[in-house]
Amino acid sequence: MDIEVLGALSLREHGISVTPTAPKPRQVLALLALHADRVVQVSSLIEELWDDEPPRSARTTLQTYVLQLRELIGEALAKAGEEGVTAKDILVTLPGGYRLNTRGGRVDFREFEKQAGAGYRAMDADDFSGAARRLREALALWTGPALADVTAGSRIGLEIKRLDEARLCALDQRIEADLRRGRHRELLSELTVLVNRHRMHESLHGQFMVALHRSGRRGDALNVYQRLRTTLVRELGLEPSATLSRLQRSILMAVPETVPARDAEISGPPMARMG
Repeated sequence: MDIEVLGALSLREHGISVTPTAPKPRQVLALLALHADRVVQVSSLIEELWDDEPPRSARTTLQTYVLQLRELIGEALAKAGEEGVTAKDILVTLPGGYRLNTRGGRVDFREFEKQAGAGYRAMDADDFSGAARRLREALALWTGPALADVTAGSRIGLEIKRLDEARLCALDQRIEADLRRGRHRELLSELTVLVNRHRMHESLHGQFMVALHRSGRRGDALNVYQRLRTTLVRELGLEPSATLSRLQRSILMAVPETVPARDAEISGPPMARMG
């Protein structure tokens, strides 16, 4: 079973799609896919489908969705000519829940985590070229927002947020690696888009400031800081972090070559500093 969630939902058995079109079965399959090879409790599936207002028939209806998914899996197995394996061997009923067995298939979010982890280790070893390559390969696995075509309940919604944060972390570190390689000019257009998309993400703004200043655009770098400060004060009642303020002062006082690529203490979104 090959699973893709980093974009549209796609599950394939022997290359044959087993992804349903109906919204509720898609939700069930998406949650099982996010926890592939692990048991998902019936209570979790019911919460995903109906939140805290499940109908009396919730368990029976869930069983119907599971049967529909097994029909799709069974059809794929038949088309592939695989014998000795049934749909119940792949979508398994266990005490209290269900487990979707991948049987060694490709799972895109796990491949992303593997590649990103290798990139982080390369960063720790000061192998910035290797880190940029690995992180770029990890990010290339994304084809759009996670589970973009699935109606998300509370459980899937949390998983989407987790994946989005992991993607943003990998992107942040890939940009950091490119800055360390002196690719500040090549990053300008990308960072222009990113800081407009993530208007309160301090790390991206700090990277944009460094890239601009090292490209000889000191005034623009200082303007980035001022725009971020205005946004933070207006929307959150917060000043930029002390680290970002130090970066601003270093740009005011320094020549481009003396501005650090980024101070490691710069956080992501300032909301992380509110707790």
